[in-house]
Order: sequence, then C-alpha cells, then structure tokens
Amino acid sequence: MTQQAMIDPTDAGHVEVLPHPATLQEITIYSHSTLLYWWPAWAVGFVIALLNAGQERFLATAPGARPSSALGLTYLSILLLLIVFTNVRLRGNNSVVALLAVAFISVVLAWFGWWDDVAALIPYLSVHMNTGFYLVFSTSLLIIWLMMFFVFDRLTYWRVRPGQVTVEHLIGGGAESFDTNGLHFQKLSSDFFRAALGFGAGDLRATAAGNHGAAIEIANVIFADRTVHGIEKLISVRPDRTT
Repeated sequence: MTQQAMIDPTDAGHVEVLPHPATLQEITIYSHSTLLYWWPAWAVGFVIALLNAGQERFLATAPGARPSSALGLTYLSILLLLIVFTNVRLRGNNSVVALLAVAFISVVLAWFGWWDDVAALIPYLSVHMNTGFYLVFSTSLLIIWLMMFFVFDRLTYWRVRPGQVTVEHLIGGGAESFDTNGLHFQKLSSDFFRAALGFGAGDLRATAAGNHGAAIEIANVIFADRTVHGIEKLISVRPDRTT
C-alpha cells in the first residue's frame, strides 16, 4: 500500500514532529545511496575478526588442527546477499514472493534429502581470511559508510514547508523551489529487505497535479513512514499562518 498526502512541501530526510502543527516549520529529507544498507558488512566483519583472532590463537597452540571455513563462508554469504538485495528491488508482494520461493526451495531440498549432500560439500570448501583482512576491510568500509551517510548524502536535500518544496544543493549554493499547490506526495510500497536493513527506509515520490504531472523521486529515505506522517501534519498548516 502507499500513503499519500496533498503537499505543501520542500524538504528532506530528518523529521521533527512538534506537538502543535502551527509550530511545525519545515521537514528536511535526505536521499541516501544504496551504501546505507551495507552496515552489516562492517558490523559483522568486526565480530568475525574477533572470532577469527580466537581461532588463530587456538590453532597456534594446537599443531595439526585445521582452520574452519565457517567464518569465511559466513562473511562471503553476507557480502553476496547484500549485493543482491541492494541491486534488486523487491517491492510489496514481490518481496513476499521471493521469501516464499526461498522457503519452497528449502522444502524441496529437504524433501529429497539433498541438504545432506550440500552439507557434505562444506568440509571440502576452504575459505579463509586472516584477522588483518577482516579488520582492514571492515574499518575501511565503516569510514566510507560514515562519509556517505553524514557528508556526501547531505550535499543535496529537500525542504518541505507550507506551500513550497525546495531542493537545496550545498555545493555551488544552488536551490530550486516548487509550488505545492495540487502536489501529491506518497511513499512507494516498501522493499522488505531494504526497510529491514535501512532503518525503515523507503522511496518517496512527489507528483504534480494532472495525468502528465512531473514527478520527483527521493530514494532511500530513512524512517519513511514517519516522514510521511510529519509531512501530513506540516501541510495541514496554511502558509499565511506560519512565521
């Protein structure tokens, strides 16, 4: 389902809901890159680095012991899943279909007893990274993630005010303003995986009145539902009542 509101907007990302609509001056909306959803890569990477350090210490005191591939396979699986989920959008019913398809395949493998064959292959797989790799890779990815989230994703943002939507560009100081008379604002149907990994993230769309009205899409807005509710309160205030 989509949530809609008639807009008087100009804003982007961070929603601040005040107790009285008349005091709600504007909402700021930030569009984030798909790197927003990659936090599990560095978070799990640090955890695996800790576990791998323990494994390396154990192997140093146990001659002849072989390192387990479980940590390497787990981390590789997480990276592959993130690549898929951040590049393939499964909105609404599609995300449910994808989950059902995975469940169906799992049941089929179990029904024919093929899970045992799959598990038997794992001991022959050798996937190992040392602790240094996990630490360097996770730290680098964390730094890039923080830079994107707090710096580069905020260079362009939308401000929603009663009667007006403004697109602000920090580099160059440019700005574009749009009248919100007849503007429709909606949150597109959610992608289950992105919403789960992106703190309730979703895509927002503002469409001008008429069948051929221009549309503005704002992708990967965190707390998308709360943003919509904030805009609904904001646009209930008439411009001549604001200061």
